[in-house]
Amino acid sequence: MTSKKKLLIITSRFPYPLEKGDKLRAFYQIKELSEHFNIELISLTEHKIDKKELQAVGQFCEAIHIFHFSAVEKWLGASLQFFTKKPFQVGYFHHLRIQRKIQRKLQEIAPDHIYCQLIRAAEYVKNYHKCPKTLDYMDALSKGIERRAKKAKGITRWLFRSEFKRLMRYENAIFEYFEHHTIISEQDRDYIFHKHRETIQVVVNGVDDYFMDYTPVQQPNLDIVFTGNMSYPPNITASKYITEKILPELPPNTNVTLAGANPSPEISALASDHVNITGFVADLRTVYTTAKIFVAPMFLGTGLQNKLLEAMALEVPCITTSMANNALGAQPSEEILIADDTDAFVQHITYLLDNEEKRSALSKRGKQFIREHYQWKQVTQKLIELIGV
Repeated sequence: MTSKKKLLIITSRFPYPLEKGDKLRAFYQIKELSEHFNIELISLTEHKIDKKELQAVGQFCEAIHIFHFSAVEKWLGASLQFFTKKPFQVGYFHHLRIQRKIQRKLQEIAPDHIYCQLIRAAEYVKNYHKCPKTLDYMDALSKGIERRAKKAKGITRWLFRSEFKRLMRYENAIFEYFEHHTIISEQDRDYIFHKHRETIQVVVNGVDDYFMDYTPVQQPNLDIVFTGNMSYPPNITASKYITEKILPELPPNTNVTLAGANPSPEISALASDHVNITGFVADLRTVYTTAKIFVAPMFLGTGLQNKLLEAMALEVPCITTSMANNALGAQPSEEILIADDTDAFVQHITYLLDNEEKRSALSKRGKQFIREHYQWKQVTQKLIELIGV
């Protein structure tokens, strides 16, 4: 019997609970990878990790090593990048005190392969060359920051433009320190400006059976739903677009539900007789499936939208932008509806709200598309083969 290789995974956040996209990706990849490798996990965190969270991840790991950093350390680390060309967010997560501890762990663990999620954690292992390493860019972070810079004003705009340039240089330079590279979509790969970017392997996200096999407990009684981490700027922008641009053009009694953890003050201010802000929901499936339509006007951000995967897996008809669907790859008008301006969103929403048969047909084809292309075991196979080389 062949013994499993020792795989060290390093993440910039502890991969549980699953309220952020990078944590969700890391958790389910760890789950699938654990069937083929003995995993030791190194996670950075600024928060206390409780026993339940440790158990959720620990069931798939031989060992977990958590390194905490303080608020003072993170802001000092980011501020010090004014004197370098590195991205501020790399400084936010990289600290010399932790670097020394991780170097000792590397010597103790002696991994057969290192899988590093996001460039935020790359500094910790970039100079370790005793085994092959894989860097998961996940998203083209530079492109997301560039889009946010165009919407920002004043000093914030300047900071975002500076971070965009820093990220673009760093995404290019860090490529050379890793033997293998992955990313979440072809669209994001095209935004990595390295001469060998075509060698970056596209490893998409999947949907867990938790969503695929769910049976709704009641018929949809809400009109429109949107979900996500409600302190994340692209989700804030999308929420405001739904409530301030789209909703006023819809019939007077149309209602909107914005569901997700950590609602910012901007999100809370959107609440009204026709807009419900839920905050954290323990089981988002109950929100998705009580809505007639899932609307995701994503004009900022990068990567593959997990919220679309989840909604489609639950047979909720979806409307989103071309930018979001470029990463998803669903067939417009057959598996998903596409809108890139307010008029198009209003037209699609009005049509679906008035046409239950069309909603049903669209949602069934959407679920079949997810079943065929986005199950975790299926989509992680490429990563397993890459690491196993």
